[in-house]
Amino acid sequence: MTAADDSTGAASHLKAVPVRHPGRWVAAAVIAVVVAMLIHSFLANPLYDWGRIGRTLFAAPILRGTLKTLELTVLAMVVGIAGGILLAVMRLSPNPVLSASSAFYIWFFRGTPVLVQIVIWYNLSYLYKHISLGLPFVHVTFVTFSTNTLISQFGAAILGLGLNEAAYMAEIVRAGILSVDEGQSEAASALGMPSSLIMRRIVLPQAMRIIVPPTGNETISMLKTTSIVIYIALPELFTSAQNYINTTFVSIPYFIVACIWYLAMTSVLTIGQGYIERYYGRGSNRNPPSGGFLERMGRALRFGRPWLPGRDQMVLSTGNNGD
Repeated sequence: MTAADDSTGAASHLKAVPVRHPGRWVAAAVIAVVVAMLIHSFLANPLYDWGRIGRTLFAAPILRGTLKTLELTVLAMVVGIAGGILLAVMRLSPNPVLSASSAFYIWFFRGTPVLVQIVIWYNLSYLYKHISLGLPFVHVTFVTFSTNTLISQFGAAILGLGLNEAAYMAEIVRAGILSVDEGQSEAASALGMPSSLIMRRIVLPQAMRIIVPPTGNETISMLKTTSIVIYIALPELFTSAQNYINTTFVSIPYFIVACIWYLAMTSVLTIGQGYIERYYGRGSNRNPPSGGFLERMGRALRFGRPWLPGRDQMVLSTGNNGD
């Protein structure tokens, strides 16, 4: 018998044996018991009033408030992202006036609470009854608006949320720009590309790998932060739930309704963030992002390979019975 035959015979006796992790099974059992206890407490306690929750979940005021929340989130993030890109470019500018102006803006809007900013915008008419456009210092006015008419509840919310978000997005965008190697810009400049084109076509596309994850977090945070506009009585989701509470003097069921809708919207945003991260992470040496709990569960169900504790690694054993 040759050495090759010996190696073939030995290989035929190899058997894959799963690595056992009893600690994982114990942890899974403890978590399962805790989850079962929580579910039982939710269902057994009549004070949750699940019937009321079911009747209110798709009520017209709640749906209108949900749409208003989404509208506030989208518009505020558009203002924040556009302003953040502009402020980041100004902050990195060699012009000291532009750089100092951007630094002052970021310092002021990050240093004061967003709730205070929203309330000030809403009460701006106390300081300025009218807002005029014209030539300064010569009393020439082209057009004049009433402040209360120009800045409504919705306008105050967008200004407060969007301008505050721009200060945070400026630092996110600046970090992304600084993460791109300077040699990229120098090579593009050597080819005769102008600075604005270098920023749009070379720097920003590469910086998106750094910018997208925190921007997704800021979007999710913005969705929840919109609830503070209850202080200016704008009928978004939380305000709509609060109106039910003021009418029925029952609180917890309506808070749960609001939480359900917030969780649904943030779940959609989380999945979308995962796809966007993978799109801009193409070609990276690092592993693509996992996409979060919901996307992992979706992939497991789609491929029919749910995760089981203790069976994700295999070893080889030469014993016939795995001993």
